[in-house]
Amino acid sequence: MTDSKALHDRIDAMEMRLTYQDEAIDSLNQTITRQWVEIDRLKRMISEMKERLQDAESRAPDPSNEPPPHY
Repeated sequence: MTDSKALHDRIDAMEMRLTYQDEAIDSLNQTITRQWVEIDRLKRMISEMKERLQDAESRAPDPSNEPPPHY
């Protein structure tokens, strides 16, 4: 009877650990998913900013013909 009780207790403990591990994995998966969404958003922002900067640089006057600011 004691062996059966010990085995039952071990199985219960393992089931509890498995439940907590499943919850932890789900939580980590949600965190990773949110982070990838944020990374994708930031990549798009950087790409847009790069395009805007290149556009602004292409429209800027050529600095080689301008006198230095102290003149």
